[in-house]
Amino acid sequence: MNIFLNGESIQTKCQNLLELVQELSLEGKRFAVEKNEMIISKSKLADTPISDADRIEIIHAVGGG
Repeated sequence: MNIFLNGESIQTKCQNLLELVQELSLEGKRFAVEKNEMIISKSKLADTPISDADRIEIIHAVGGG
């Protein structure tokens, strides 16, 4: 299916947001997820399905100094 991730069109076989986070190697890191302009808590990622044309924003914190 085709989704929009951070404004870019991508193809994915992920069925839910947790699978997408795992595919992007973000599991265990600090991040926030928004699906179709609604913030999704980390505890709900596995229960939140991804559908064709969904708009998903993932913002992750990057340390530095």
